[in-house]
Amino acid sequence: MAEFVKIYPENPNPKAIQKVVKVLKNGGLVIYPTDTVYGLGCDITNIKALERIAQIKGVKLEKSNFSFVCEDLSNLSDYVKQIDTTTFKILKRALPGPYTFILPGSKNLPNPFKKRKTVGIRVPDNSIALALVGALGNPIVSTSIRDEDDVLEYTTDPELILEKWDKLVDIVIDGGYGDNEASTIIDLSDDEPIVVREGKGSLEIF
Repeated sequence: MAEFVKIYPENPNPKAIQKVVKVLKNGGLVIYPTDTVYGLGCDITNIKALERIAQIKGVKLEKSNFSFVCEDLSNLSDYVKQIDTTTFKILKRALPGPYTFILPGSKNLPNPFKKRKTVGIRVPDNSIALALVGALGNPIVSTSIRDEDDVLEYTTDPELILEKWDKLVDIVIDGGYGDNEASTIIDLSDDEPIVVREGKGSLEIF
């Protein structure tokens, strides 16, 4: 049974954040609000938790395209090869915001992702998500809870999210109604930016 934890985005309660972080550190799975669709996430350093998410999503962990949710750009070099000034300026303009940026992966990626040439980086403009990652001290590996054939309310209403995911995750955070529009995915791993998916994030950042 998942625990339902209410956290107010205007002022995330540090005790509630620590409670969720403790579950993440112990290998738990958490559904949490972002600036787009609610996300399903776990601690990037916990292999068992990563495997659980891959199993739920029906993919092999090594071949998954989960994104790394970061607090800011300060630890980018832990996961991403050195990027040029132009790329960095795009990231600075767009983040925090509803974007996933595909960037060249570094050699220091956690074991399951070692063979990846690229990684998806997210810095959501959501105080709860950023507080969680900040308190955890490293990224959350994340995927959207939305599937194309889902009934809309089951991915936006926290109580219905709990009903659907109750037996699959450890905590569902109620951070208010979620958005139904996914992030804009932009590939910056090559010379020219490529829009992979147009979502909530405006393309006027270029």
